[in-house]
Amino acid sequence: MTNEILQFQKETGDGQLRLVPERSDVEREMAVEKQFVNFMFLRINPDWRKLDPEAKKVYKGEFARVFESFRDDFLLFTYSLVGFDSKADLMIWRVGTSLDLVQEMTAKLYRTNLGSFLETVDNYLSVTKKMMFVDASSDDRQRVTAGTSKYHFFYPSAKHKDWFDMTVDERDALIEENFMVGKKFPNIKIHLTHAFGFTDNEYLISFETDEPRDFLALAEELRQTPASKLTLRGMPVYTCRQRSLMESLDALG
Repeated sequence: MTNEILQFQKETGDGQLRLVPERSDVEREMAVEKQFVNFMFLRINPDWRKLDPEAKKVYKGEFARVFESFRDDFLLFTYSLVGFDSKADLMIWRVGTSLDLVQEMTAKLYRTNLGSFLETVDNYLSVTKKMMFVDASSDDRQRVTAGTSKYHFFYPSAKHKDWFDMTVDERDALIEENFMVGKKFPNIKIHLTHAFGFTDNEYLISFETDEPRDFLALAEELRQTPASKLTLRGMPVYTCRQRSLMESLDALG
């Protein structure tokens, strides 16, 4: 399978607004179609840390072989949450064209020895869609750059009922206003995918950056926008640090 996710971008003046932008080492192309996006958050059982180091090494190798066997089917990124979050220790970000493969890969990972020590804390599915941020005049609106920054801040977005009383144009205008705020921070890549239908969430939104302080400044500005005031509070927020799979597994202890 060739690998490419939709890139949504809007050219405005001095810069670009990117949704789901592209990893530099991924050059394969695919036809324009909706992509399934999965964020899976995992927690390790404390008993894992009691195992003999040699057994843990063998189990991690087994887990990694299963993981890498799906490299041709997905864009795959791994993140460590150790030290950042009490709910989860590991996040796997997958993007591909098949929900069946999402399920197959997950089942095979759980059947490994390491998988028996893992518990799913949260699991989110969404799809990419063409949006108003797509520049219809662009010949290169499908290329993606994801997983290029150190930090990934993730949160699902559910809306108040008043949001659904608005017209599509009104909602799109509010979303665009949010992304124009994000445009003030060119070192932050904003990812938005559609989750409604899979869960009660409307969108899955995440931010990639090498500088967490800039994300905090952006989050504070976004709290003041009309669209954000229609967002339900109390949703889980995750701070993730991109690591290789083995680095992420080593961090489990």
